[in-house]
Amino acid sequence: MTNIFKRDKTFTRPVNWITSSFMVAFHIGAVAALFMFGWKPLLVAVFLWWVAGSLGIGMGYHRLLTHRGYKTPKWVEYFLTTCGTLALEGGPIFWVATHRMHHQNTDKEGDPHSPQDGGLWAHMGWILTGKAMHNKLDSLLPYVPDLRKDKFHSWISEWHWVPLTTVGVLLLVVGGWPYVMWGIFVRTVFGLHSTWLVNSATHMWGSQRFLTGDTSTNSFWVAILTFGEGWHNNHHALPQSARHGFAWYEVDPNWYGIRTLCALGLAWDISLPKLPKFGNAKETNTALPFHPVGNEPVAQEALGD
Repeated sequence: MTNIFKRDKTFTRPVNWITSSFMVAFHIGAVAALFMFGWKPLLVAVFLWWVAGSLGIGMGYHRLLTHRGYKTPKWVEYFLTTCGTLALEGGPIFWVATHRMHHQNTDKEGDPHSPQDGGLWAHMGWILTGKAMHNKLDSLLPYVPDLRKDKFHSWISEWHWVPLTTVGVLLLVVGGWPYVMWGIFVRTVFGLHSTWLVNSATHMWGSQRFLTGDTSTNSFWVAILTFGEGWHNNHHALPQSARHGFAWYEVDPNWYGIRTLCALGLAWDISLPKLPKFGNAKETNTALPFHPVGNEPVAQEALGD
């Protein structure tokens, strides 16, 4: 165990005290909330977990803003982005740039959170230690020219804490401290660790369907915790695809949400590249790159296939 810690990059970098202080405070708040349990506060927490984790991070930050897997009216894009800020994972410019950087440098020099640098580093060490990565960091800006041109995304990246603070105040006024402790602290901590498991667990354990040349894996339990983001090997094989669960048994609530938007006329140009034949990868982390059969979006009427 000592040798594992010695190899982890987390313990070789200075602590980012501002970020770490917030994370410690939220974790303490989550533990304190256990002494204020109530069914209504729990239901509020579950609802906000879905709003922030599915609408915000999965459908908004990830599949829409980062990979442009589908298109929506601007007001829907901005609504999903605002939901994403409730997850306490930073503004869209930071989040999207970091994720695009991860895809470009997966498991290589330049990957912000590779398990090659340690499991703890991949999970949360990269956020708690080292040089702070924020919206104005020069190394991030080249990855988000599209978002930097948008006044709303630039503004909310600077003030991403405002929606979460506003929701916290509303919960305090409407339901008191139990609602705040569960709807903000417990829900946020649970959502953070769920998202971080995509960075760590789905590059350490699981199965590989595609030979992507990296450590990405598919994980059912991470997919459940993240509304479908745990089908990570599928995603690395076809990053722009709006659908991550390729088989019927691969539960993907974020995809169901996108289909709902489509049915309401609020989403179009859904990117669903044609898939090669399924089959488990015979070797893990092979250098053989993945080449999709085609990259043409599937027609709207074929979305149910």
